[in-house]
Amino acid sequence: MHAPAQGPIPSEMLLHAYRNGIFPMADGRDDAELFWVEPRQRAIIPLDGFRCTRSLRKVLRRDRFEVTCNRAFGDVLRACAAPRDDGGGTWISRRIESSFLALNREGHAHSIECWRDGALVGGLYGLAVDRAFCGESMFSRADNASKVALAWLVALMQRAGFALLDCQFMTEHLASLGAVEIPQAHYRALLESARGRPGLALPEAYAALLAEAGSSSPGKLIAQSFTQTS
Repeated sequence: MHAPAQGPIPSEMLLHAYRNGIFPMADGRDDAELFWVEPRQRAIIPLDGFRCTRSLRKVLRRDRFEVTCNRAFGDVLRACAAPRDDGGGTWISRRIESSFLALNREGHAHSIECWRDGALVGGLYGLAVDRAFCGESMFSRADNASKVALAWLVALMQRAGFALLDCQFMTEHLASLGAVEIPQAHYRALLESARGRPGLALPEAYAALLAEAGSSSPGKLIAQSFTQTS
């Protein structure tokens, strides 16, 4: 598979790649080239296996953060692409950024944002493909912000009728939240079984959750939906 040498990757090409278990990466923020990745081992979070600890449920119930969906997709993506505290680089090139901004405008890519006192302090973004959500990256500038964003994502996916949450590569952080590693062949089978439209798009599930919560706490609803403890 070859992407055009310049400009955003066509959305149709990206959607086709993700539907076949392949995704793009780059060697740096300003790298015009990219490479396609198909890991031998794939990290996923089973939607019924998300590990919501007592402490995380407490944060959710208290609504420590205002959580939104698609309010600041570009800001989340750029925060994920920013240099890390350890001096490491990023695989999210400006070309990949422009490609995902287009996917967001087209309704395929989504973000979950966490706000505190009007400031963006955490979030994640990814691509919805059929009934799978391919998580690309997350960031946190406040304790538990990325965990809260992920808890909201799982809750919204459950309500919307999604079947698969792809995390691409395993990390200790993801493992602590219930991620498991499976062979790529198994992942491809799960991806195939997740074909078809979900009952709701993620933004619609977000709106439905807020409507269900009414004047009470949406975080409490989400905390109640997770029963697994650590």
